Amino acid sequence: MVKKLIGKKLKSTRLRNDMTIQELATDSGVSSNMISRIERGLTTPSVEILVKLAGSFGMSINYFVQEAEKGTTVIHTRKGQGEPIFFFEDKHQIVSLTQGLRDPNFTVFCDTLEPHCNSGDGGMVHTGEEFALVLEGSLEFIVDEARYELAEGDSIVFKASFPHRWCNLSDGQTRVLWVVSPAPSLN
Repeated sequence: MVKKLIGKKLKSTRLRNDMTIQELATDSGVSSNMISRIERGLTTPSVEILVKLAGSFGMSINYFVQEAEKGTTVIHTRKGQGEPIFFFEDKHQIVSLTQGLRDPNFTVFCDTLEPHCNSGDGGMVHTGEEFALVLEGSLEFIVDEARYELAEGDSIVFKASFPHRWCNLSDGQTRVLWVVSPAPSLN
């Protein structure tokens, strides 16, 4: 059942994107033989292979593994009711505002950062774009070695392929609304 579902979704997505198996193989780094076997429901791909294939379409791997009825096309989130996702619970709390959206091309997070919390010394690099809006507090962004100070109401948008990092400049909490495209896999 799962093999056939994943295969059917992969083939329909590939055809909808007007791609041959060979083009998808080149783009994803997954062999054309493996793609053919997945599409015919002969094998269940590993998570690593699904991530590569989903990435070629700018999708989350959730698209391939969730039954359609498990996702929804509308998410209504009341204040304070987002789906919590924790990273460094004592310093940094992220709440998803799009969790459960079927096949999203972006994701939205509300991030609460404790005083002087930062993303680390190394610059993050990934595909897609990021948008950040400071709701409360202040944040320093370093994007491709250029520094930007954001106060309440300020925003920034950039290609995520540029090395980037951030730091809460405030002595209090800083709250940030993030929009990231394509949606990262949260599994």
